[in-house]
Amino acid sequence: MSADIPETNPADSRKFEQALIAERPMLVKFARLHLSEALAEDAAQDAIIAALQSAASFSGKSSLRTWLVGILKYKIIDLIRKEKKYVHAGADEVGDPADFDVLFDASGHWEEAPADWGNPADTLQQSQFFDVMDFCVNKLSPVMARVFSMREIFDFEIAEICTELRITTSNCSVLLYRARMQLRLCLDKNWFAGT
Repeated sequence: MSADIPETNPADSRKFEQALIAERPMLVKFARLHLSEALAEDAAQDAIIAALQSAASFSGKSSLRTWLVGILKYKIIDLIRKEKKYVHAGADEVGDPADFDVLFDASGHWEEAPADWGNPADTLQQSQFFDVMDFCVNKLSPVMARVFSMREIFDFEIAEICTELRITTSNCSVLLYRARMQLRLCLDKNWFAGT
């Protein structure tokens, strides 16, 4: 959960700086999905420095965590493109797409309709949701988590993901599909079942 944000001008507040530093472990953990440990540490530190330098631009319209992840996102993209770190997906990473067949009937429709997730915008405003989402993403294999976040968080095109990770388009599609399905099941169980 994000630390409390000061009510006063964050550019002049020690509390704001402490709130940024408190988010550092989350930033490093998020960056590790895409970068080596050393680069993840650097990206998180760079994001905090950038946030401190532009503290006056933080209006509080989004949560501090959302704002920081937005800054971190660009730091990670820059490092991915600069370093060209590749992850190879083996056959064991992809698994069997038939694992999810039990979720669908013979006509391809849901066997049991997914839980109503309500208004996604309201959910994203709840900081506890990010803790559950983080838990669910960490249950994915490393390559699945990386493919998912490159596509869904960083808005990479499929072709660019395939080039960066040196995987085929079909392999990428299967990884993305499996990641989405596993996240859906995990979020249904750990977040939406209780709402």
